[in-house]
Amino acid sequence: MVADSQAIQTRQLSKVYPGFFKSQQVPALTELNLRVDQGQIFGLLGPNGSGKTTTIKLLLGLINPTSGDALVMGQPAGDQETRRRIGYLPEESYLYRFLNARQTLDFYARLFNMNRAERRRAVDYYLDFVGLDPSVRGRRIGTYSKGQTRRVALAQALLNNPDLIIMDEPTSGLDPVGMLEIKNMIMRLKEAGKTVLLSSHQLADVEDVCDRLVILYRGRIELEGALRDLLEKKDVFQLSARNVSDALQAKLTQIAEQEGATEVRTGRARVRLEDLFKELVARKRSGELR
Repeated sequence: MVADSQAIQTRQLSKVYPGFFKSQQVPALTELNLRVDQGQIFGLLGPNGSGKTTTIKLLLGLINPTSGDALVMGQPAGDQETRRRIGYLPEESYLYRFLNARQTLDFYARLFNMNRAERRRAVDYYLDFVGLDPSVRGRRIGTYSKGQTRRVALAQALLNNPDLIIMDEPTSGLDPVGMLEIKNMIMRLKEAGKTVLLSSHQLADVEDVCDRLVILYRGRIELEGALRDLLEKKDVFQLSARNVSDALQAKLTQIAEQEGATEVRTGRARVRLEDLFKELVARKRSGELR
């Protein structure tokens, strides 16, 4: 039995897709041992074909493993009651184009047996949570931009107030400011005690929000650990300061080299382009609101 603190646990989980001949079989996942603690934001990374989508499908109970097992919230993957505690945002947003945002969420809320008052509260709350512009909520989804559609899909994934949210490329189709807003939402979910399994090719997103991650390659775990430990260069010391003169830089460099330090570099701190863009847009928006 999985410990109460674990939202996901897999043991020797493997999946082989059959072919007409044995030689045509495709091993998508091989002996995956994974543990995701409750309340964590966990990154599931890897190049195309590494087994990420297969892992998600196995956890959701959409396909069966060839061998091994998976536990989700303490129960076998695919358990009907456990599914009520899971929210899923797929890579592509599959929504009814002829419905508007409110109608879409009301439809899915009915599947969770919410009464009319509960549906109204949930729809309003999650449309506000994902930041969908109130002026477009009455329009058909077929007229939405990809970013707007993505927000509705995220609201739908959260509609049942799940304990575990599985997100596949959550920032797909969003501009940099929209990406920041989604990442802030993910952090708010963590603050609320939710567990998030995040699969993304946007490594900056993963770096900004994840506690732990695993990198898959050809169906096997190649790297796993806490993000801060994986990114930290153990043999590199960094000093950051403002108003450092050229003379002081030269002196510090000389001292470091005299003490045996190698590959000593000096220079000016840089901001990431992503941060520069977001700060500029936020400043302009703030000025427009005055």
